[in-house]
Amino acid sequence: MMTNLYRDADGQRLPSVTTIIGRFKDSGGLIRWAYQNGADGGSLNAGRNQADDAGTLARAMVIAHLRGTPWQPGRSNDTDTLAMAISGFNAYLNWERRINLAIRYTDVVLVSSRYRYGGTLAAVGEIAGKLVLLDWKASNAVYPDQLTALAACKTLWDENTPDHLITGGYHLFRFSKGAGDFTHHSYPSLNEAWQQFRLFRRAYDIDARLRRRVSANALALPADRNKAKRSMPNVPQTMGRKTRISRRAPRPTSDATR
Repeated sequence: MMTNLYRDADGQRLPSVTTIIGRFKDSGGLIRWAYQNGADGGSLNAGRNQADDAGTLARAMVIAHLRGTPWQPGRSNDTDTLAMAISGFNAYLNWERRINLAIRYTDVVLVSSRYRYGGTLAAVGEIAGKLVLLDWKASNAVYPDQLTALAACKTLWDENTPDHLITGGYHLFRFSKGAGDFTHHSYPSLNEAWQQFRLFRRAYDIDARLRRRVSANALALPADRNKAKRSMPNVPQTMGRKTRISRRAPRPTSDATR
């Protein structure tokens, strides 16, 4: 999959929605998977060598359907997995027909000059005369970062098309990875998710400045250390040594020695 590069009107590169959220994303699930994969004797590249799961295949079918392009299964996809994926895809099509969803735009690449980020909207559709934001995921659950991404994408659309605002809410479609089961999640509003993304956007710039500062200090450290050694004055050898304190009682004196 090609990664879009987002730039402002002056040609300066902007971070993407995915990059910003990914910088602060909870990686607990990935760490647990890596641990279990290692415990089972797998390698870090094991996931890349496996065939797509049912959920990923079902999502690929939907994307091809939206773009009006044919979809062909890979050679490594077994019959059972493919059957589950087709079942999930058909469940989505039934929902689409029942709701009378009309897809208006797909793969919309936009940038925000106000908040300085870019993103690609999976699709914008229309339900009951109102524009809605749509996205499809292959995952075993709905995660907060998915809602944050939706909120960020809505702002991209509304900023660039103020005469055609998204007023019908958000629709997230999920296909479970193992079985390809289809579920639909509707969100009339995601104000808190948008507030979180704005915090992420500010933190992303702060983090970048701190990283540059640390990097600059790391590059200057060897030279500064050598300079400090050369400029250090001669220190007497006695300095820094521990001083032994005698705890003996004072020797008594006699009148003869006075």
